[in-house]
Amino acid sequence: MKQKIIKGAKVVMMGAFLTLLVSTSNNNLVKVSNSNMNLTLDLSSMAKKIEENIKNDLYSAKDSYTGYLTGYAADCPLCTGRLACMPNLDVLNGNVTYVDDTYGELNIVASSTSIPCGTIVRINDYKNTDEPFYAIVLDRGVGRNNLDLLTESEEYAYKYVGRSIVNYDILREGWGANND
Repeated sequence: MKQKIIKGAKVVMMGAFLTLLVSTSNNNLVKVSNSNMNLTLDLSSMAKKIEENIKNDLYSAKDSYTGYLTGYAADCPLCTGRLACMPNLDVLNGNVTYVDDTYGELNIVASSTSIPCGTIVRINDYKNTDEPFYAIVLDRGVGRNNLDLLTESEEYAYKYVGRSIVNYDILREGWGANND
């Protein structure tokens, strides 16, 4: 049996069988095998399968909660226009999204300190829609399991967000409860 490490993947060859083992972001092991008996290896198919498994891992729920979703604007009466988790990010200019290296453009939400800053959430069951939306916790100011969605204006928050009960999933844990 030959073993070789390739870019974080462990390749195990046993005769005509090839198994590729890759560790994912939450330390799950992805195993892709090729048992082609004619000794040809379809590495591109194996790589596509690994990419698919990693993508599925990015969007698998690590934990789930139910709480109220409300909306707020950066210029609300008690707001400073700066986010608690990223005080250098000024949102008074109407910017209500954040671009994450892994998840792309996300809505910004406030949560309680029980959810670490930088946590990625998928908000489900919002206003009877079938499509979830994604957000990152970058602000504070609400209690318990509730979330507060940053919007362009208070008027928009009242008219389109309101207050509703939602289920949401934690997709990625943030950068730590101590960095709130």
